[in-house]
Amino acid sequence: MNTQDFVPAETAVAGAGVAGTTRVRGLRGKRFSPAKILAAIALLTCLMLTSACESNPPQSSEAKPEVKPTDLLTARAAFQKLFIAARNYAADVKPFRIESLLTTDGNGHDGKSAVWRVSFASAMQHGVKPFIWSGSNATDAPSRGVSPGNEDTYNPNNASTQVFDVAFLKIDSDQAFTEAQKHGGDKLLEKDPSTPVLYICEWNHNTNELVWHVIYGESRETAKLTVSVNATSGVFMRVEK
Repeated sequence: MNTQDFVPAETAVAGAGVAGTTRVRGLRGKRFSPAKILAAIALLTCLMLTSACESNPPQSSEAKPEVKPTDLLTARAAFQKLFIAARNYAADVKPFRIESLLTTDGNGHDGKSAVWRVSFASAMQHGVKPFIWSGSNATDAPSRGVSPGNEDTYNPNNASTQVFDVAFLKIDSDQAFTEAQKHGGDKLLEKDPSTPVLYICEWNHNTNELVWHVIYGESRETAKLTVSVNATSGVFMRVEK
């Protein structure tokens, strides 16, 4: 190794021709002006900052959207929302069935459900059309809010589509639940609290009464208990099953 490669740096002040100018003698006797040294330092600092930024990427400032809690409504509260939507379908609409739908985030206890469906009939349109309100977050539930279903042909003589006047609906689903609890529902839920409760309100053409069917189970056919409550007076009618 040539020892001449290592030459100590020197600082010298030039003569009259370069008065006030400082030069640094570097390796192999080369001279570097202060301007070049400062430029090199600035470049090195920039490279270091760039490397630090790449190794620590900025965190996103966007917050994740907040998940809304499940909305649970009684039948009459949901009916009001759906009736307004149905009037846009036809001005003469009348309901013939109000029913709750089961979801994983709504078991129907206390007369409240996360999804309600009301089916309406219109003589002017010669059709029937369901409307659904959903406040559920369940993946298999309808989208939140009000949405219409598919239209079908209306037959006034069909007992399953017997319309009724809204004035008969004086008892809400929570009141029907309270009454049904007195006639076997309380003991059933005490024994099995996971049992869901469904609600169906429809006109009984044989007795000319509007009836709440409070169904303890996943369907009307497989119910453990079904209690009928008059939807106008709130009076217990009978245990259907």
